[in-house]
Amino acid sequence: MELRQLQYFIAVAEDCHFTRAAGRMHVTQSALSASIRALEVELGAPLFLRTTRQVELTQAGRALLPEARRALGSVESARDAVAAVQGLLRGTLSVGSLQCLHVVHLPAVLSRFHELHPGVEIRMRQSGNAELVEDVRAGRLDLAFVTRQPKIADDLRVSTLSSESLVLACAPESPFATRESVGLEELAGQSFVDFNADWGTRDEVDRALAAAGVERHVAVEVNDVHSLLDFVGFGLGVALVPQSFAGKSELVRFLGLRGDVDVPVAETVVVTGHTVGAAARVLLDMVFEARGGRLRTAG
Repeated sequence: MELRQLQYFIAVAEDCHFTRAAGRMHVTQSALSASIRALEVELGAPLFLRTTRQVELTQAGRALLPEARRALGSVESARDAVAAVQGLLRGTLSVGSLQCLHVVHLPAVLSRFHELHPGVEIRMRQSGNAELVEDVRAGRLDLAFVTRQPKIADDLRVSTLSSESLVLACAPESPFATRESVGLEELAGQSFVDFNADWGTRDEVDRALAAAGVERHVAVEVNDVHSLLDFVGFGLGVALVPQSFAGKSELVRFLGLRGDVDVPVAETVVVTGHTVGAAARVLLDMVFEARGGRLRTAG
């Protein structure tokens, strides 16, 4: 089995089209098809269902895809390790992040990284927690900045960036606005503004309110911090948000939480595989330097 065969296989799997994959890999379609057929013969199983209209992965192909990505990722990590020893960083760095990452100014850190290591191509995407974690596990991302989840696969490493209490955000006209704190149980019957499912701290808020016995109604769902605070400020609902959001809006009143259950905490983490490439290690060092702290790693 050759690395080039795995590269061709991944390209066809992602494009679902032999001609497009061949163009992307800068080879003829016949050469790419021959390489895929040779791989199928070696593995003893068809990897694609081919019709005149579409190309789909077989069950064997779906099983091979994450392993092929991991294999190529390991090869790239080996190359990066040698390049790092020589004082050179090269290749590609794929980063995932929540849209509402507030604990580090990622654009500034990535800009500095690019300035220091122009030979590394940076690829950046935003999505929800579960999708980003799965992309790291499958080898599509080198690292991802997410909110900690109750269960993360054992083959991933999780390092804490920050941990902060949640607070209540409400409009100045809200009955809660004149108070210093509020109990979670008092939020029963309130309309809420929150992030879309799997975005930001939505899952943590869902768990906290369920533990407090509060059945809530989310009237407005958004996927960015400023929209959430704007809707809260104009009285469309209350929200539970990380304490650091208090510096993002003068229109909103922020109150502490109290109650019989523990005050919910939002924990932002960075997720990597157990093998971390040279470029990803350098970026992590820059992130934690910007945070002024050290990595606290679990898993």
